[in-house]
Amino acid sequence: MARRSQFKIPRIPEMTVRRLSVYTRCLLQLEEDGVKTISSQELAERFSLNSAQVRKDLAYFGEFGVRGIGYYVSGLKAELQRILGLDREWQVALVGFGNLGSALFHYKGFARQGFRISAIFDDDPGKAGKLADGVPILPMRDLARETKGRNLQIAIVAVPAESAQPVTEKLVAAGIKAILNFAPGRIRAPKDVRFKRRGAGAKLPGGVA
Repeated sequence: MARRSQFKIPRIPEMTVRRLSVYTRCLLQLEEDGVKTISSQELAERFSLNSAQVRKDLAYFGEFGVRGIGYYVSGLKAELQRILGLDREWQVALVGFGNLGSALFHYKGFARQGFRISAIFDDDPGKAGKLADGVPILPMRDLARETKGRNLQIAIVAVPAESAQPVTEKLVAAGIKAILNFAPGRIRAPKDVRFKRRGAGAKLPGGVA
């Protein structure tokens, strides 16, 4: 019988994973500002974070800092993106192509975080069958087939409040495992489906976890 290892992999707290998304966004901003290195204290002061919490959260995943230097911004950002699964491209379905859906479709932040909207669903006969910058607009009746055929894993909900819950149930039935809800009001999703509620003007977090 194989000897059981005496070392256990620590369970990562959910809030730590959520904070990694915040750190990733902060590092992205630093990178855009041309900052090469930064200490946990400087990172905390600049973005109103807790330096001790930053160090504790990062310690779950390894040693990222360099004594006397701090963190290399680009390197740490890349490591956190890998941990969050953002070093790959996620195929996304956008449901609803009205004013809100159109604005989300053209939001550049999705692509920067590895999210590619590859299919749009809308039951408006005047929209279905057309293309938006090369992306097909499809009727909702094709959702299940297209989800499987296009390997869609995440859905963005941008429909009126009264349609949000029925749309969510169709997405879950089609096999979607993560939903970003931009529709007004609350919707319910099963526990095994990752769910985020975001206002129309809010930025998407670095991860969907």
